[in-house]
Amino acid sequence: MVSFINRYKHGFWMLFYSIFYIIIFRYLESRYVPVYHVVHTVFDDKIPFCEFFIVPYMLWFPYMVIAVLYFIFINKDRHEYYQLAFNMMMGMTVFLIVSYLYPNIQHLRPEVLPRENVFSDVVRWLYSTDTPTNILPSIHVFNSLAIHMSVSNCKALRKHRAVRVGSLVLTVLIILSTMFLKQHSVIDVCLGSTLALFGYLFFYPVQARERYRVFS
Repeated sequence: MVSFINRYKHGFWMLFYSIFYIIIFRYLESRYVPVYHVVHTVFDDKIPFCEFFIVPYMLWFPYMVIAVLYFIFINKDRHEYYQLAFNMMMGMTVFLIVSYLYPNIQHLRPEVLPRENVFSDVVRWLYSTDTPTNILPSIHVFNSLAIHMSVSNCKALRKHRAVRVGSLVLTVLIILSTMFLKQHSVIDVCLGSTLALFGYLFFYPVQARERYRVFS
C-alpha cells in the first residue's frame, strides 16, 4: 500500500482538487443569489433542441475519468500529467471565481420536449439534477478541450492515430451537445474555448510555438 501511494502520489493533486471543487461548486449552486445575470445571444435561438446529443454529453464524464486515470497510472511521462492536471485545475478555478463574482443563469431549456423517447427521458433527468445556473464559462467545453490537448500532445499516443482522432471527434460532439441540449449558451462555449486556448498557450508553450511556425 505504501509503495503504491509513493508510486502514484502525483495523482493526489487531482483527487484533492476534485474534492475542493465539488465542495465549492455545491456551495455556489445552493447559496442564495438575489439577482442572476441572464446569459443569452441571438445565436442561441437559431440552434434547435436535439435530444440525441445527450449521448456525447454524458460521454464527457467517462472521457474525463479515463483520460485522467491514463495519465496517472499508464502514461510514464510525469510532465504530461502535470500539464493536464494544472491546466484543468486552472480552468475550473477560473470557473468558480466567475460563478462567485458573476452569478449567471440561462433560460434556454424548452418547457416541453419535442419528442418522446429514451433520450428525452435522460434529458429530463439531466434537467432535474443540474440547475441552469453557473454556466459561464462552460466547463464541459473547457475540460473536453483540455483533455484533447493532453491526448493530442502525448508522446506515447503519437502512433495511435485512432485514439487522437476519436478524442477530437468526441470533443467536437461534446461541445455541440452543450448547445443542442440547451445546457449552455454560445457565449459559454466561446468563453470556455478561449480559456482552453489560454491554457494551451500557457501549459503547452513548446507545442504552441511549433504549431505557430507550421501555420506561419
